[in-house]
Amino acid sequence: MKNEKIKSPYTGVIHGGQHPDPLYGGVSVPIYQSSTFSFQNAEQGAARFAGKEKGYIYTRISNPTTKALEDNIAYLEKGYGAMATASGMAALTTLLMTLLDKDTHMIGTAAVYGPSRVVVETLFAKFGVSYDFIDTSDIASIKAHINPNTKLLFVESPANPTLILSDIPACSELAQQNGITFVVDNTFASPLLQNPLEMGADIVYHSVTKFINGHSDVVGGIIVAKEKPMFETIQKVLRQMGGTMDPHQAWLVLRGVKTLALRVEKSQETAMRLAKWLESHSLISWVNYPGLESHPQHDLAKEQMKGFGSMICFGLKGGYEAGKKMINNVDLCTLAVSLGGIESLIQHPASMTHASVPKEAQEKAGITDDLIRLSVGCEGYEDLEEDLEKAISCAG
Repeated sequence: MKNEKIKSPYTGVIHGGQHPDPLYGGVSVPIYQSSTFSFQNAEQGAARFAGKEKGYIYTRISNPTTKALEDNIAYLEKGYGAMATASGMAALTTLLMTLLDKDTHMIGTAAVYGPSRVVVETLFAKFGVSYDFIDTSDIASIKAHINPNTKLLFVESPANPTLILSDIPACSELAQQNGITFVVDNTFASPLLQNPLEMGADIVYHSVTKFINGHSDVVGGIIVAKEKPMFETIQKVLRQMGGTMDPHQAWLVLRGVKTLALRVEKSQETAMRLAKWLESHSLISWVNYPGLESHPQHDLAKEQMKGFGSMICFGLKGGYEAGKKMINNVDLCTLAVSLGGIESLIQHPASMTHASVPKEAQEKAGITDDLIRLSVGCEGYEDLEEDLEKAISCAG
């Protein structure tokens, strides 16, 4: 089947950008566990290094297994090309190294994955990069923070862990008007539920550790560029820095992505039911889930997303202590960081994933002490509700 004829996301995750192995016709992409690749002669080696002939040289530069994953995600995100990285943070730091120079300025989502913010505030700041982490759901605020030296607008939507949404088309328009590169962390939505490049973003990236791989057994990242010039610019930096993905990693992620549509469908169906149940619970003070009408950007979610996802955040009426008791009393839900796995994961961001963010910055970003983050997996709804009910009752 030609890729351009694919209509269903169920087909796209399996066949998009994919072809049988040309050597033996293997349906599953082989693991090319080789650091280097031979040349037929000196002339071919020179031609490949000069970029005049296609082919492989060295796995830090490119690898057939990794390339298969990159082609698949580039297809799903509707971009020119993708670059697989050793981790989600390797993807982000590659982008920051590419897009920011000394004395440049960036604007980022305040409620963003903790290490994503900390790497800017502690490492890039010492090289002269300035920054403002703000509520990027407020377009007026973004506009007010743009300076003559602003080079990057970086949003995470839905945001981690508050699930606040940014208006991607509006952000894109503002970025284009001011000559700013617009990057979207699309990890929480996955390529199945949101395609920022189609809404005007220049670059999208993911921690493939999460939904794309989906089995809590691989760490990795991926960058997708909308246009060829940007792709080639980022690719050069990635190859020089060496944060590329290992072929065995790539094979595992490629295996995981084939079930992405099935996993997303199941987990978000369960998440919707759990969000409604939590919202009606007498011991729950608030719930944030894009699929609920009470979500501040519910209408925006319906416009720019193809589904509401499987991430929920909520607070217990007893605050931090109640939340601590609750997560200490779950049995089926796993008390662990990360998200997007086939199993449900629950954690306390203020003391775990976002502990490195200063307290004042946490509160400004809406990361309150009572916030519990739940990544809904593919277990049965009834089992999850029973487990959460028991744990909430222990906290009450």
